[in-house]
This record gives sequence, C-alpha cells and structure tokens, in this order.
Amino acid sequence: MSDTKQRLLDGTLDALRDHGVTGTSARTIAAAAGVNQALVFYHYGSVDELVGAACRQATERRVAHYADRFAAVTSLRELLQVGRDLHASELAQGNVSVLAQTLAAAQSNERLAEPIRATFRLWTAEIESVLRRVLAGSPIAEVADVPGLAQAISSAFVGLELFEGIDAEGGRRAMDAIDQLAVLVEVMDELGPLATRVLRSRIKRAGKK
Repeated sequence: MSDTKQRLLDGTLDALRDHGVTGTSARTIAAAAGVNQALVFYHYGSVDELVGAACRQATERRVAHYADRFAAVTSLRELLQVGRDLHASELAQGNVSVLAQTLAAAQSNERLAEPIRATFRLWTAEIESVLRRVLAGSPIAEVADVPGLAQAISSAFVGLELFEGIDAEGGRRAMDAIDQLAVLVEVMDELGPLATRVLRSRIKRAGKK
C-alpha cells in the first residue's frame, strides 16, 4: 500500500474522532492526512468508501493484535475478560466514539453499511472460533446456535460500549451479569454424569418449543 493511501486511512480515523461522521469530509480527511483532498477521490472514489476501508483496516489490526489472547482462552469467563480488556483499550483510543458515529451513519447509508457489517464479521468470526473450542463437549454445544451466539456476544459488547458512555455504572453491572452467566455455564459442565444427562435433556426439550 502506498504511503498516501495509508495516510488517508489514518487521516479518516482522526477526522472521525475529531469531527464525527457529519463533519468528516474530503477536506477534513485531507487536512488530517496532510494531502490534497483530490487524492481522496483518486484513491478511494468517495468519502464513504474511504471511511469503510479505514474502519475495516483498523478492525483487522485490532483483531490481529488480540489473536494470541483469543487463542489462549479456555473458558467463557476468560473470553469475557479479553472482551473487558479490549473494551478498555478501545475506549482509551477513542475508537468507541468512531464506532458510535459510523453505526449511526450506516443506518441510512447502505454504501457505508456493507463495509461496517464486514468489520463486525471479523470480530464475530474470531469469537465463534473461541466458542467452538471452549464449548466442545459441553451439553450446551449440542443445542446452542454457536454462530448466533457469537453474533449475540459481539453485538452485546457493541451495545455496552455505547451504553457505558451515558451510564458507566449500568454498563459495569451489565458486564458483571454476563460474567455470572459464564460462571453458571462452567458449573453446568462440572455436574456429574446424571445431572449432565438431565440438563442435556431439558435443554433439548426447551429448544424444540
């Protein structure tokens, strides 16, 4: 990738943090990148395409940064701890603000919605891989929609990141409640064979309703 294109990608994220989506334009991006604004259209065609590309690259880098942490996870509680650490890091870097801005804009802009969906799929795929590994052999794995569960977890963290901005205590309590659910799953896995069979049967019946 050329230095100019990378500067445009970095400048886009800076513009989003400083000006929000409504204030992010070819002019503000070019100013942040230190280049001529005509280069926005020369390299990316439109501001929307550049915003989508910048968000995707940033997410790819964050997923890669946490790859080893995800690979070392052996329980749901450990997965949630990685999520907590990631959340704190994203908040400190101003990425939560960028997320909120792009999500809001994507609601009415399909050109932006598709690349934003693609960035979320990167996180969801990573979480799904972890879930398949830590739930292997668990009665829950027999009935759970693991891809759907991965989407639910990634969506929940996005929602909590945004919610915490207006209610930090509420966000903390929500995180703690999710942690408690993870403990319950671990307790289920530690039950004796008879209790596990009963649990497996009840879960299957519940899934058919």
